[in-house]
Amino acid sequence: MVQSTAGEPAVQETTTAERRRNRWRGLRRRRVLWLSAAVAACGVLAQWVIMPPPLYFDPYYVWLGARDWPDVPLTRWPFSEVPHQVTRIGLVLPARLVQEVLGPGQLSYFVIAAAGGCLFFVGTYLVVRSLFGDVAGVASALLLMVHPFFTMTNPYGHEITWSMGVMLPDMPGAGLFACGMAALVVASRRKGRAQTRFLVAAGLLFGTSFLVREFLAFLFLMIPAYVALLRIPWRRNVTIGIPMVAILVFNLVHNTLVWGNPLAGLRSAAGHGGQSRDYVTRDLALRSFLRAMHDWQPLGLVFTGALALMLVGWLVTRDRRLALCLVWFFTLAVPLTLLSGVLDPNDISLRAWLSRYWFSVFPPLLAGGFGSLILMGRMLPSGWVARFRLRTVVAPVLAVALGGVYVASAVTAVPDLPRDHAWNELRGWLKRHDGDVKLICADRRLAQTLTFYTRSMWGDVQWHGQIRDFPHDLGSVPRDALQGPMLFTRWRGQESQIAGGWQPTAAAGWRLMWRSSDGVLTVWNPPPNAATPTPQGG
Repeated sequence: MVQSTAGEPAVQETTTAERRRNRWRGLRRRRVLWLSAAVAACGVLAQWVIMPPPLYFDPYYVWLGARDWPDVPLTRWPFSEVPHQVTRIGLVLPARLVQEVLGPGQLSYFVIAAAGGCLFFVGTYLVVRSLFGDVAGVASALLLMVHPFFTMTNPYGHEITWSMGVMLPDMPGAGLFACGMAALVVASRRKGRAQTRFLVAAGLLFGTSFLVREFLAFLFLMIPAYVALLRIPWRRNVTIGIPMVAILVFNLVHNTLVWGNPLAGLRSAAGHGGQSRDYVTRDLALRSFLRAMHDWQPLGLVFTGALALMLVGWLVTRDRRLALCLVWFFTLAVPLTLLSGVLDPNDISLRAWLSRYWFSVFPPLLAGGFGSLILMGRMLPSGWVARFRLRTVVAPVLAVALGGVYVASAVTAVPDLPRDHAWNELRGWLKRHDGDVKLICADRRLAQTLTFYTRSMWGDVQWHGQIRDFPHDLGSVPRDALQGPMLFTRWRGQESQIAGGWQPTAAAGWRLMWRSSDGVLTVWNPPPNAATPTPQGG
């Protein structure tokens, strides 16, 4: 018979406590997974609600680069115009993979755009909740999801920026970096192998974010400061750096094999600049953040207000988490501002007055804003909190009221967005007239989007005619664009009109062949002999 010892009850109690801790960790881990999945699902739903059609120029060239990879000639049009877009292999390679699986159609485009949106919203949730809890994290993600910066993306209505639903690097790059910061914060609360795993994950996410958006490398400069603020041992910088270096080596090898130059990506990014189309002065460039937040939509006040709250909160509390958010913001804000014209207004590398250039600092702004409210609320005297029921009544009611006003303001314009309804109707019309309509002329923007709607959602060709395009900024429509039906829209977003305001009219002899039910798109037959050169009389 085994005799019990005096130490057994203590051992048993320790084991029980450890089991409880493990059970609590498991529940917390499952909660994070479920909430992340819910945020991702809401992101996909939001993109489906606004549903912009696949857009032209930069997103279209990324799509072409993915389709043609690895044969992407950077010296030939159209890639010669935007080599910095197609050398972002963090976006191009996933797009190629999705095209291989789902086909070269609109569905693949939607999946890539939705994945980028999910990365951004989930990354925001993860980093904010790792700093200030689930409520702040979910609120931050939902706030972004309905903000006009992310819903007003359709140039056939009234777009503010190209973001959600668009295949561009801003959202996925920002999301990957935010996920990396979340891993770094969690690593600060772990020891041993668990900490190592999170630090390696942070390094991988940081490195991948660079493959998607090059200027995020500015944020890498302060990784030692992030580590110090989180009180992670200094030597652990090496643990973060090793996977980042491995990704850099992969990038260099890829560029050597595909483009014959290991620095192809960096060279194309560095060469992206010059004289801006917009009026730029040093003073305007210095105010790039304020312009990006306030010139496009009044609700940009949310982000400048969050910055002000964060500054006040840090001055009052001196909390290291707020300091981390401030360092994150200013580490990117300073180079963005300098390169937008402060250094040289005639050589613009980054158009920082556009809202999407600041997506990468939205997570720390919201974390700092919500965190400041939480921390300063905890500093209130306990007597006040009990007397006025601040935490149980006032704070929840105020949060619901403000949230309701914000959401109502943010989504007011969404029902008026045209989505891609007109384009889907055009797809059906072209399918019915395959063989009858052999040529469609259009300005280059419409023509590039049209390529998706000559195919099914899966990419099967349904209309076998020819698309003939022309630059929209010509002084007049070229003669060879008047040899067949013309696809036309009156641009309702920030884009300039075709040929300085030209449009086909019945009075000029044009005959309307088709009109979408919402009036966004029309197809016109040109007047007889419209493409015949006018005789020159002597």
